[in-house]
Amino acid sequence: MLVNTGDKKSFCRLVDTVRRGGVAIIPCDTIYGIVGIAPDTEQKIRRIKGRSKDSPFVRLIQSADWLPGITDQKLPAVLHAYWPGPLTLIFTSREGGSVALRVPKDDQLQRLLTEIGQPLFSTSVNRSQEKALWRIKDIIEQFEHKVDLIVSAGDIKAVKPSTIIDITQSPFRLLRQGVLELPDSLFLEK
Repeated sequence: MLVNTGDKKSFCRLVDTVRRGGVAIIPCDTIYGIVGIAPDTEQKIRRIKGRSKDSPFVRLIQSADWLPGITDQKLPAVLHAYWPGPLTLIFTSREGGSVALRVPKDDQLQRLLTEIGQPLFSTSVNRSQEKALWRIKDIIEQFEHKVDLIVSAGDIKAVKPSTIIDITQSPFRLLRQGVLELPDSLFLEK
């Protein structure tokens, strides 16, 4: 199903789709993203993207207040100013290993997280190893019959995705330079 962001019922359809365990394509902070409840929709999203088990998905959380349910780490004070926003942080996971978390700034994503009350997977709209799609025509053509809902905001000119930093070590390690430019001092030995 395709709805436009200007449609008064689009948000209700989005909430209903995600609550039922569906997967949706929606505009996010920087690019279109595929979202679904974490961890319930993991296999479905992997099939849609053709992505291996080796590549984890980012989890969107509403705020740093959600961290205690996911990690024993706290948000470092030097990074408070960047959440919410296009910054993905790698934390140690309570389940073992690590987990990538981001607090989105996008109003629709924040409202969706409030309604759902649990983390959402988020990943770019593309087949694994291909470029992220930004033209709505291309997204519809390639994914309309693979996802449960597409929320269109028209074309979103290809911009960089979120910046990714591993904070499980000191100094922090930049894993992907995205749209957010951070000071070099964050990555220097203290």
